[in-house]
Amino acid sequence: MNIIVNGGTRGIGKEIVINLAHDNSNQVLVTGRNEKALKSITSEHKNVSSFCLDMSLFDSQCESFRSTVAKHFERVDILINNAGFLIARDFLEMSNEEARMIMETNFFGPASLIRIVKPLMPSGSHIVNISSMGGYQGSSKYRGLSYYSASKAALACLTECLALEFNRFGISVNCLALGSVQTEMLDEAFPGYKAPVDAKQMAEYISGFALTGHKFFNGKILPVTVSNP
Repeated sequence: MNIIVNGGTRGIGKEIVINLAHDNSNQVLVTGRNEKALKSITSEHKNVSSFCLDMSLFDSQCESFRSTVAKHFERVDILINNAGFLIARDFLEMSNEEARMIMETNFFGPASLIRIVKPLMPSGSHIVNISSMGGYQGSSKYRGLSYYSASKAALACLTECLALEFNRFGISVNCLALGSVQTEMLDEAFPGYKAPVDAKQMAEYISGFALTGHKFFNGKILPVTVSNP
């Protein structure tokens, strides 16, 4: 399998890359902002390559990314959009710059990335967008997460729309709405909060779903949580 993991330098994304790299028949291209972390991952796994990418600045890097993907892969079987950015702050206190960074990283960037990768995806391929229970319609909402939740809700809705558009190409598009997971991002946003699931456990589920979920689902937004939040 040829697999792209967008946002794989730490937390859930890093564990997803490690899981998928255990199968030597997989070739994984991982993106992330932290160049040092990318070098560490690629040095430990011969079947992992990397591209340093800031999703909030994707438009300025899209052609370089396109060239890198074409260099590594003739086709892409799985795309996992895991990159995420969170600032926990009340809506009225959030600056426009911060709000745009959240939306670019969590929605506009992944949407643009899909446009670049889609022409390389054959029938039977799978796009997995990682959303949040904060963006799941009807779920409990929490103070300070207005823009983050809205960005993840947009990604979930895009999933449904693209599943319809890409159905004629045989490409499945699904979305996993995650509950709280013990990651660096959670620690930074909510110091002291302890989630019931760690990054490795969640990554195992996401990796398996990416490989086989399209056989059972298409255009679905699936909640993946054992608690509230």
